[in-house]
This record gives sequence, structure tokens and C-alpha cells, in this order.
Amino acid sequence: MAASHIFKVIFHNQGKVFEIYARKVGHGQMFGFIEVEELIFGEKTTLVVDPSEEKIQTEFAGVKRTYLPLHSVIRIDEVRKSGVSKVSEGAGSNVAQFPFPVYTPPSGPGTREK
Repeated sequence: MAASHIFKVIFHNQGKVFEIYARKVGHGQMFGFIEVEELIFGEKTTLVVDPSEEKIQTEFAGVKRTYLPLHSVIRIDEVRKSGVSKVSEGAGSNVAQFPFPVYTPPSGPGTREK
């Protein structure tokens, strides 16, 4: 029996830091994007409701697969079990997005055209 993989994906989106859990993560078919499939959310059997997890569940309701821009991903970890998905404020933290283009085609003097 194959081991079940669970990934914790932390990324930036519109000034906030998202932490989600998924069963499949890969480079996908689109250049410069990380493909995240089979999102995992906590059970709704508990009496305590976490508003940040509810927000993520609402945002990703009906999503089969999501593509995250490579430059927005902070970290991807393989974990033993899923935790609570959450959204936190990105402002004021020591986490910052590294501003760089993923790919810049060569141009200008010294480049050869075929």
C-alpha cells in the first residue's frame, strides 16, 4: 500500500499569506505556475468554528485544481497529517515576495537571432 502524501503550501495572495493543505502538488503544464490539487480542509464536525479556515473553504469551494504563480509561493512542505488552513496578514511580517521575472528572453546587442 502506497503512503499517502500531504503537502502544506504557503503562498502570498493580495497582501495576505495563505496556508493550505493538498494531496497533490506539481509543476503542472503551465510555465511558471505550481499546480495544487485535492485540497484538504478540516472536518466540519467540531463545534468551534475557525473564521480563517471558513474563508479559505469559501474561496476554494468547487475548485478541482488551482495554479499558483511560482513567485508567490513561499514554501511547500510534505507533512504527516494536515493541519488547519488559514489566512494571515502579510503586512508587518518578515515574509516578503521576491520581485523577479520568471523568464526574460534575451534581447539587445550581442544576442543572435535565428
